Amino acid sequence: MTDRERDDHEFSEGQGFGDPYDPFDLDPPELSVDPDKVDPVDSRVVTDMLDERNLSKGEVDAEELLDVGVSYVHINRHEQAADTFERAAMFADRLDVEQEAWANKGAAHAEMEEWDAAIGAYREAIAIADEEDAERDPERASQGAPSSEHTATAETNLAYALWESGQTEQALEHAERAVERDPRFAEAWYNRGFFLLERGLAEDAVEAFDNAIRLGFRNAEILGEKARALEEVGEYDRAQEIAEEAEEMRERAEEELVE
Repeated sequence: MTDRERDDHEFSEGQGFGDPYDPFDLDPPELSVDPDKVDPVDSRVVTDMLDERNLSKGEVDAEELLDVGVSYVHINRHEQAADTFERAAMFADRLDVEQEAWANKGAAHAEMEEWDAAIGAYREAIAIADEEDAERDPERASQGAPSSEHTATAETNLAYALWESGQTEQALEHAERAVERDPRFAEAWYNRGFFLLERGLAEDAVEAFDNAIRLGFRNAEILGEKARALEEVGEYDRAQEIAEEAEEMRERAEEELVE
C-alpha cells in the first residue's frame, strides 16, 4: 500500500453534467420502486429485484444455497446466514427445500435474538405444510412433500421464540402442535414438558419429559427439569434421585471438557 497524499486537498465541486444529461439513469425503468413501499436505503431491494427479473428458479441450486447458509452458521455469521436462507427459499423449486430454508432462517434470527423475524420465518415454514394438500393440488405433491421433521422443528422453535417474546400461551400451543406433527421428535416433547411446567402443569410435564427420555433425549438439562417437576407433584425422593443423576452428568461433562 502506498502512502496517502495530503487529506486536506480541496477537490473541485464542478458544475455537474447540466440539463442535457438529466434523463440519463443507470437503473432500467423496470427497477423503479415506490418510495412509500420500499425503504430507499435498503441495499437488498435492487439485488432482489434483479434476481427475480433475470434468474429463474431452475438456474439457481437452492440446496447449495442451503449449504452456504449452514456454513455461515458454523462461523457465527448469522446475519449472512439469514439472508442466504431467504434466497434459498426464494429460488427453491421443491416444497421440502423451501420449508427447510425458512426453518433455518428462523434459527439464524433466533441466534441473534431477533424474535419477531424468527417467528415470521418459522410461520412461513409451517404454512408450507399447512397449505399442502395432495388431493386438492396434485401438482404441488410432485414438488417434494414438506417434511414432518422440518415442520415439527419449526413448530417447537416457534414455541421457543414466542416464549422469549413473552407470548407464553401461544408458546405452549405450538409446543403441543410440534409433538402432533412428529410424535417421535424428542426435543419437541422436552419443550412441551418445559412449557407445561412453567404453566404449573407438573404432572403432565413429567409425562412429557419421560417421553423425551424414552426417545433418546437424556441429558443433565432435561433431568434437572424433571426433578423440578417431581418436586412440584410431591415426589421428593424421586426428585432427589434424578437431581443427583443430573449433577453427576454435569460433573462428567465438565471433566471431559477439561481433558
